[in-house]
Amino acid sequence: MTAPSFNSSAWQDIRTDAEHAIVAEPALTELLRNAILVHGDLGSALAYRIGRNLANTPEQAQTLAERFVVIHRNAPELANKGWADLTATTTRDPAFNSMLEVFLFSKGFIALQAYRIAHHLHSEGNRLLAMFIQSRCNERLAIDINPASRIGEGIMFDHGTGIVIGETAVIEDDVSILQGVTLGGTGKECGDRHPKVRRGVMIGAGAKILGNIEIGEGAKVGAGSVVLEAVEPHTTAVGNPARRAGKPRHLQPALDMDQSFDEN
Repeated sequence: MTAPSFNSSAWQDIRTDAEHAIVAEPALTELLRNAILVHGDLGSALAYRIGRNLANTPEQAQTLAERFVVIHRNAPELANKGWADLTATTTRDPAFNSMLEVFLFSKGFIALQAYRIAHHLHSEGNRLLAMFIQSRCNERLAIDINPASRIGEGIMFDHGTGIVIGETAVIEDDVSILQGVTLGGTGKECGDRHPKVRRGVMIGAGAKILGNIEIGEGAKVGAGSVVLEAVEPHTTAVGNPARRAGKPRHLQPALDMDQSFDEN
């Protein structure tokens, strides 16, 4: 895992940034207090942030937040993964200047943390609440992640709009996915039917990866590509249907977000 481990001092740094932001822009005082400063840890803050994003009413937001706080308290690994995602987005997305900005304004980050709660619930057999979270993320954030899918940490959803991740998809650590990407099936087949994306992969905007195929470690899928066959590790695939078009310039293209390639 590339991100530093999460601890209380890291959360305090974000709280300090929020305090400075209030001084700089008093109009954001209520947002910053409710989202950051009233919470003693990242898990609690994530729970309330997700509840607010998914709810229809203030009452429902409070009910969901309280439920999600309990889940984070019982599963501290959720906050650790959230910290890894927060770090990944801050370091890879030049649109954000700080972790505070990512936490407040990146819907890809929030959708991913909502998925993590839904996946935890699904793993415990609570399908209804897990599917509610999936449905509301789809409606509110335009990001549809099946709670049964398996997603590692250090993940970045750049922009996020239109991302669809199917039930049996697997995404390993340190992957970057841009907007409009689908990890889907290829028909009505049941069972293991979705892509397996290995560590360090970058998937460009609008790419469609279909079927139970493997995108090898350190591979890159170009924007708008339709991938129907496996992509070898450290290979760039582009086109419709996708073809091998060289190699990425880096071992883990997800980390540097360089969308060019050296053709060979």
